[in-house]
Amino acid sequence: MTIPVNPDRFLKDLHDLRRFGASGVGKGVVRPAYSEADIAARDWLAGRMKAADLSVQVDPMGSVFGLCEGPSLLLGSHSDSQPEGGWLDGALGVIAALEVARAAREAGGPPVSCVSFQDEEGRFGVTTGSAAWSGALARDRLDSLVDPQGVTLPQARAAMGDRLGDWLDPARFTGFLEMHIEQGPVMDTSGEAVGVVEAIVGIRDMVITFEGQQNHAGTTPMALRKDAFQALSAFNALLNDRLRNVVTPATVWTIGHVTLLPNAHSIVPGKVKFSMQWRDGDAGRLDRMEAIIRETAQEVAATRGLEMSTGPMLGIAPVAMDAGFRAALSEAAEAEVPGRWRVMPSGALHDASNMARMMPAAMVFVPSIGGISHDFAEDTDEADLVTGLKVLAGAVTRIAG
Repeated sequence: MTIPVNPDRFLKDLHDLRRFGASGVGKGVVRPAYSEADIAARDWLAGRMKAADLSVQVDPMGSVFGLCEGPSLLLGSHSDSQPEGGWLDGALGVIAALEVARAAREAGGPPVSCVSFQDEEGRFGVTTGSAAWSGALARDRLDSLVDPQGVTLPQARAAMGDRLGDWLDPARFTGFLEMHIEQGPVMDTSGEAVGVVEAIVGIRDMVITFEGQQNHAGTTPMALRKDAFQALSAFNALLNDRLRNVVTPATVWTIGHVTLLPNAHSIVPGKVKFSMQWRDGDAGRLDRMEAIIRETAQEVAATRGLEMSTGPMLGIAPVAMDAGFRAALSEAAEAEVPGRWRVMPSGALHDASNMARMMPAAMVFVPSIGGISHDFAEDTDEADLVTGLKVLAGAVTRIAG
């Protein structure tokens, strides 16, 4: 059977979800995990799931499931956002999942459930909600997680009150599909409408700290300074040079979330803490990069008389998407937009990475205008959103119909 999705209903729900945490700038949203806007959005989603005759269950992390009876295919993504995020990142996959599950139920099958995972954007780690459910993140570590502002996960999660329930048994699901914007420029540049994801890159993420000596900026000679920011600057330059012969054009690495102390005009900074993240599709290359990153940081600290320390390593290994599910998405894409789709990797991390640990999983992309994401300007043409919805529904029909 063909699942009779309703594009108008789908788009209305997508725009309605955007109201929660609307930024006032373009279509952007501010809906970080466990914020007032995030919890209100989850309550609204739960209501829409109930209206679709799905049974709602919220797990201990706050992920919201809309369940049909018995074994089913699970579709979804996340509805939390970056601190300054776009309206489609995650939200698109949640509302597309809801629409396919609702339309399938109205038509008498196949069985489809949907989910909005909590904290995919990583306020407390990396794809925290789905990682905890899948076992990629040990559940006994959850209470020790702390966000960049020093708020613990239990403190933030307390805002969800009595909404939280038990963990679901993954065995009730036969597989997982996730629809998402590309978050890059490839399809927007090529004019293609659909991307079938072949694999999701691996990611490593840790915090590095250089600690030197805070001192007077006017009286401390340059040669005698133990300047933490100068150490960071030297580390960045050395790292770029040393990674050159290890990486590929698809490899990326990023220094971010820099905290400089005391961050004042007239004081030599004595301490800097920053995030170091790198991504690649090859686990061995990720390991080689880690060794170079650690060695370079240690060398910079020793040369400049600073102390260097690192936080815990976070991340997810590269993962290939299920071949059978990929074939179903490819067939659906060719039927919907003949010749206007491609097979491609995902350079961004997604909940599907964790789902692939437990069940067959695959992803479908739609274009991002200008390749922009994680920004208030993020957008996709509504015709492309509907095309992606129809491809997702077509794949579900081929897998579970």
